[in-house]
Amino acid sequence: MSQPLIVSIPHQLGRQEAKRRLDSGIGRLGPELGAYVSGLDYSWNEDTLTFSASAMWQKITGRIAVLEDALRIEIDLPWMMQLLGDTIAKQVRSRCIGLLEKPPGGG
Repeated sequence: MSQPLIVSIPHQLGRQEAKRRLDSGIGRLGPELGAYVSGLDYSWNEDTLTFSASAMWQKITGRIAVLEDALRIEIDLPWMMQLLGDTIAKQVRSRCIGLLEKPPGGG
């Protein structure tokens, strides 16, 4: 098994606010990423979000640990998608920063 793709995103929101923003925004990602990702499923275990989805007919799984000052994202990519690791990391970083920067209550 290969090493997961790891993306770390610093923030200054504190653990609870970062988790709240991530939780309130993750449901919007399914429709936004619909052309690339299907079957987005996720659940929380305390401060760690576990997710799975399908992309390019491959299953992707991962975890997002919400820390006091950062998100630590680990994505288990199938070997075929590992070649796209840098591109995937940039997209994940961009989407998560967007979720964290959204003002409370949306918009």
